[in-house]
Amino acid sequence: MDFIWHITLITFIAGVGGTGAGGVIGSLFRRSSNRVISLLLAATSGVMIAIVCFELLEESVAAGKQLFDPMGVLLTAASVFAGVFVVLLLNRIIDKKTAAQVAHTASAEHPLVHDDIDELHHVDHYNEHARQGAAKKELWTAGVVIAFAIALHNIPEGMSIGASFAIDSSDAAMAALMLAVLIGLHNIPEGMAVTVPLVAGGMGRAKAVLLTACSGLPMVLGAWLGLWLGDIGPLGLCCSLGFASGAMLYVVFGEIIPQAILMYRSRVPAILVVVGMLVGMCLIYL
Repeated sequence: MDFIWHITLITFIAGVGGTGAGGVIGSLFRRSSNRVISLLLAATSGVMIAIVCFELLEESVAAGKQLFDPMGVLLTAASVFAGVFVVLLLNRIIDKKTAAQVAHTASAEHPLVHDDIDELHHVDHYNEHARQGAAKKELWTAGVVIAFAIALHNIPEGMSIGASFAIDSSDAAMAALMLAVLIGLHNIPEGMAVTVPLVAGGMGRAKAVLLTACSGLPMVLGAWLGLWLGDIGPLGLCCSLGFASGAMLYVVFGEIIPQAILMYRSRVPAILVVVGMLVGMCLIYL
């Protein structure tokens, strides 16, 4: 029971604490350095990639080989693909539901991928309602959409932490703690990206910060799910680690790195991704 509370506290701090801290910063200081946030996101995404590739996937393959040696790697690959597909599908559903209500993204000429930082966080959905002078109920609904989009990412991120704790080794526990810290840091700029337009659109600061912080709660649920799946034997460990790895890789490559590039259009974020990977590799193996 103490172990469950330990994981709950860690993911609560990383999820609610990270997004909430970003919300507070965003509500008090509406201007922030996109360059600094971009470089922070790039470096942390590199470390996340290292943890996924050199720790989580390695343990997933090892668990799979206990069941289907030597073809257990195929089970890991299938689980990774499932994680990517589920997050991609959920993101696609949100995009489809919200794009029609934003004039410029609904046009046929607009690219299918996001080409603006506001689009990436669905903040443009709220801004469009605000520009049209929509009723408070519509503005509140738009704010919920933004928070829900952020909350989706927190579920697989929480699963990766919970599944990591299911691995019975001190190195895995350290990697899980490192992952929680990195995710918490990543959630700070996400919280800022959500709160700033909410406050600018007229929502009270306290309410905006609370809404942003609540979007981090699903991380705790994801951690419980990842721990439970990883604790039911080699099959559960292989599938949960693979699924969480796939979901995390999609979030990193499909959301975090594009966000870093959109905020600071240069080659520096790409370089820091590689540096972050090397730092993460050294932390794991040294």
